[in-house]
Amino acid sequence: MRQMSSDKNSSRPHAPATRAVHSGRAPHDNFGFVNPPVYRGSTVLFPTVEKLWNRDQAYTYGRTCTPTVKSLQDAIADIEGGATTELTASGYQAVSTAILAFVKAGDHILMVDNVYQPTRKFCDYLLARLGVETTYYDPLIGAGIADLIRPNTRLIFTESPGSQTFEVQDIPAIARVARERDLWLLMDNTWASPLYFRPFEHGVDVSIQAATKYIVGHADAMLGAITCNERAAKYIAMAKDQLGVCPGSEETFLGMRGLRTLPTRLAQHHRAGLEIARWLEGRPEVARVLHPALESHPQHELWKRDFLGASGLFGVVLKPVSDKAVAAMLDGLELFGMGFSWGGYESLVIPFDARSYRTATDWQPEGPTLRLHIGLEDVNDLRADLEAGFERLNAAAD
Repeated sequence: MRQMSSDKNSSRPHAPATRAVHSGRAPHDNFGFVNPPVYRGSTVLFPTVEKLWNRDQAYTYGRTCTPTVKSLQDAIADIEGGATTELTASGYQAVSTAILAFVKAGDHILMVDNVYQPTRKFCDYLLARLGVETTYYDPLIGAGIADLIRPNTRLIFTESPGSQTFEVQDIPAIARVARERDLWLLMDNTWASPLYFRPFEHGVDVSIQAATKYIVGHADAMLGAITCNERAAKYIAMAKDQLGVCPGSEETFLGMRGLRTLPTRLAQHHRAGLEIARWLEGRPEVARVLHPALESHPQHELWKRDFLGASGLFGVVLKPVSDKAVAAMLDGLELFGMGFSWGGYESLVIPFDARSYRTATDWQPEGPTLRLHIGLEDVNDLRADLEAGFERLNAAAD
């Protein structure tokens, strides 16, 4: 694991929150400025023919790496506990690059059924065209995943909690099976961020972040990150190089800026999200709340065992009501925007229907479903905005 700059003279390791502030920084290499500068460029000059032929210097071409990119890669690897991190231009590109690093024509992969929808599309279309078969599995399968493994199975992909429906997977149980069968274990760890789930301590080989979300944290940049252990590092590095994956300079800088405040922001997302979730549980319009940190969540004990905190993203299942009533509720919200991202400072809400894209499991909610992201606004204001929304919903339902 890479050491952060301020750790050089320390006799003890620092906590992840401290690493988020200090990792990847070398102020005295940059005239004392606390933030690494933004390096923009494609061409990198070599002083001699010999060095050019041998690629004998730290940076050789703008696409492969810059000091800006290396700073953030080092910081994320350090915080998440991995050996190396490779940055990508988006979270989706991180997913696709990580999978392509390990598969070839004729291979088979196991994909969790509640995965982020673009990941499912990548499997069903591009991977299928390349001759890689995907089997979707129940997110609650745990060690039972051993029964789905074939001679040509190459990797297991997990996402915990799952997109939109928020089931929590037994990652350690799946990791034991993967290690016994010599399979790669990949995880989309965006919900918990590098701070609230420690993937490599639970047997994961590759941890994927849509850094667009909590790492950037300000809804102003697209970025992805693939962090891996030592045995996976060479495969991820090769895939990144061969696919031409390249994060933008400005986006990388914004990711580094966001990383510095991640511990503080995420703690607020945790507190506010849980407070709103508990309030929603008491609303007469709500059938259930899909938040792993709630005691009512079916996998709450798994979450409590493996996770160090919760983010601001969760789901709500309403009692049966018309689409017109849901639209009346959402269209009039003042503080909750409607948009497909999350992880920024702002609160968001979208309606969703997971029934159409679950194939291994049957998702049958009691009524319409919403996904909420609780931002950094005052909780009382957010609650009042939702309360007014429920008043509109009830009026439209009458």
